[in-house]
Amino acid sequence: MNRAEREAAARRMMEQVPPPVPPELYGDVVRRGTRSLRRRTLARRLMWLLLCAASVAFLVWAMMARPWVEPPSQTTPPYTGW
Repeated sequence: MNRAEREAAARRMMEQVPPPVPPELYGDVVRRGTRSLRRRTLARRLMWLLLCAASVAFLVWAMMARPWVEPPSQTTPPYTGW
């Protein structure tokens, strides 16, 4: 099948009248769309809640552990000069 034949076949397909859609299909589509929208909204809220909880946990840990402070020395330096 060359290019002209493919273009002619595509034109014939696009000129055809689309088949009728059953009327009860609309209700099913709306119900599924609403359900998926609710799931997506719930997932987004849970992710935000998880992010906030992780941020609070990190801040509490950082305030308690204070990782930016140098730990105290375990040994004393040698005392010379007396």
